[in-house]
Amino acid sequence: MIVTQRKPLEEILSILKDQNKVFLVGCGECSTTCHTGGEKEVLEMKQFLEAQGKKVTGWVIPNAPCIAAQTKTAFAQNMPALKDTQAILVMSCGLGVQSVKENDRLKLEVFPALNSMFGTLMDSKGSFYEVCSNCGDCVLDKTGCICPITRCSKGLLNGPCGGVIKGKCEVDRDRDCAWVLIYKELERKGQLDKMKALSAPKDYSKTTKPHKVLVS
Repeated sequence: MIVTQRKPLEEILSILKDQNKVFLVGCGECSTTCHTGGEKEVLEMKQFLEAQGKKVTGWVIPNAPCIAAQTKTAFAQNMPALKDTQAILVMSCGLGVQSVKENDRLKLEVFPALNSMFGTLMDSKGSFYEVCSNCGDCVLDKTGCICPITRCSKGLLNGPCGGVIKGKCEVDRDRDCAWVLIYKELERKGQLDKMKALSAPKDYSKTTKPHKVLVS
């Protein structure tokens, strides 16, 4: 899931300063979960823009606007409103914004209402935690499913640095040292021998962007 935060309303108004007719696109997945682009937030944005003198021509909340088929279907069902629109304001992550741009046959202006923060794990309480960096070279099989690339402040691959004190990170004393957590997990599983294996330096060619996976 992608965590998002709404841009300041003043910034959104600045983005839309030359646009008087706006169509809103929310997100039924991540942004709904983050309370930044679900039905409640889309209707609040509609009310705000209308109070500022904008005309909101319509709104839609695809389950996942980052999926082209869903965005195309939503637009086809709202074509009359879109034809009366100058700009589309997208209340989803950057993936959704770019999907809207790519799948808008009318070639309208497309703007983001949110800032994309990070990919996240959500716990049972609804809190968000960044635990994966999408590095393209996963080492979780060696580290007890605890990612040192993300959860170690220095991204160390072969054990903790010399600054760990009482299990805490020297960069952030409120954060558990990732490698202490890894050690405890491997100890629990009886797999401490994995700590002896040295990992090669990261192959950063695997993180070269933009990525793509082609379907033949």
